[in-house]
Amino acid sequence: MNLRLLYHGHCFDGVASAAVFTRFYRARIHRAADVSYTGLLHRPGALFDEAMFDGDENAIVDFKYAPSNKLTWWFDHHQSAFLTPEDEAHFRADRSGKKFWDAESKSCTEFIARIARERFDFNDEQLQPLIHWAHVIDGALYESPAQVVELRAPALQLMQVIENVPDEEFIEWLIRELTARPLDDVALSAEVQTRFQPILARHRETLELIRRKAIYARGVVQFDLVAENVAAFNKFIPYYLHPETTYSVAITRGAQRTKISVGSNPWSPRPRTHNIATICERYGGGGHAVVGAVSFAPEEVEQARAAAREIVAELSPPD
Repeated sequence: MNLRLLYHGHCFDGVASAAVFTRFYRARIHRAADVSYTGLLHRPGALFDEAMFDGDENAIVDFKYAPSNKLTWWFDHHQSAFLTPEDEAHFRADRSGKKFWDAESKSCTEFIARIARERFDFNDEQLQPLIHWAHVIDGALYESPAQVVELRAPALQLMQVIENVPDEEFIEWLIRELTARPLDDVALSAEVQTRFQPILARHRETLELIRRKAIYARGVVQFDLVAENVAAFNKFIPYYLHPETTYSVAITRGAQRTKISVGSNPWSPRPRTHNIATICERYGGGGHAVVGAVSFAPEEVEQARAAAREIVAELSPPD
């Protein structure tokens, strides 16, 4: 019996969700299931095709809903979980008892664990550190910006590897390891640490780059890293460098997309007054109330810059 498990790729919560769902599925649904993994990324255009759903059962975790009759299981916690109103109607008409959505959950990993415990009597203590850190990371429940920027905790080092290593086979290896071994054992393994050390060096370089390029005004810090060929960055660097800010807006470009990242400072001296997911949805993106993103084609840099300027203007309080 084959389960195809699609998950939010290069995301700690997505990887942790895949690991927790795998443990649950084998414990309560099909003990001998052969699980195949596919990472999904937000990008312009269609996110799914029917060929993706090639398992005897198919599951999506921590990613948007697909209105496919081949989709068996679905868990998500994003406000922007549905591409269209028709997709949401399709979900709400489902009576399988295997598709779940809770936009109030801080992490999809915690959501899966809660549903598995409450509805399927599944609880695995070995998974608790993984569930805890997914909750902290995806919910931005850090003690301080320094905790997440200085990266001393093994789980945060693993987070950096997941977000920055492009090797899909290695990410799949991580999921399989996290289903079998404690979180810290995986995070401190030689396979992870040899990949983390060069990432840490680049992270420190990016920290200094953002220090030079970031502009703060009227509650918003903004920067553009397209010319520097930076595809990703630690989203808490803006708050580490500018603790006075309420919001951050950044533009990056990678091989697959030009991206606007929009965030809010959990430690802001002023309260957040905007729903970031709602703002990003107007440009074809989405996310949560506190963080979101918009994806453009790689060549659509100027369109992304124009949208970013509009977002900055909206987030900036009037004089």
